[in-house]
Amino acid sequence: MTHTWPEPVERVAAYLRAAGAEARVEEFAAGTPTAQDAANAIGCQLRQIVKSLVFDCDGGPVVALVPGDRRADPAKVAAAVAADRARVAGPEAVERWTGFAPGAVAPFPLPQVDRILIDHGLLAHQVVWIGAGSDRHIAGLAPIELVRLARARPVDIAEDL
Repeated sequence: MTHTWPEPVERVAAYLRAAGAEARVEEFAAGTPTAQDAANAIGCQLRQIVKSLVFDCDGGPVVALVPGDRRADPAKVAAAVAADRARVAGPEAVERWTGFAPGAVAPFPLPQVDRILIDHGLLAHQVVWIGAGSDRHIAGLAPIELVRLARARPVDIAEDL
């Protein structure tokens, strides 16, 4: 019997296969709706979980990848893309821009988003874990692979501790 994943998850898996990525998608039956749930399910530190946050920057999409234990700083996000203002995108905009449901946004493939930022803090780990298209699917990969696959620009975008 072939295992079929939900369409958004299959999109992520197909992108990983096509890119020859060193990553694999895993399913957690209980679901991982929060970064803490994901860290608990995987058995990793919260800061190794990648939150993919969608911002509306002067009317256009920007995806900010931040560690699970931090929040993205809207002012830093705006500054990184030379926008006047950055605010968290509403659910409809998230789905329209990314093709993923809010809470299940993967950092790729995002054909409608050309500005993807990754917080420097994520680059310190051997492995980070991304959402893979649903609240039950996660993929682990090296941060350098994440930068390559998401075409992300490393910047300081997390709120100061």
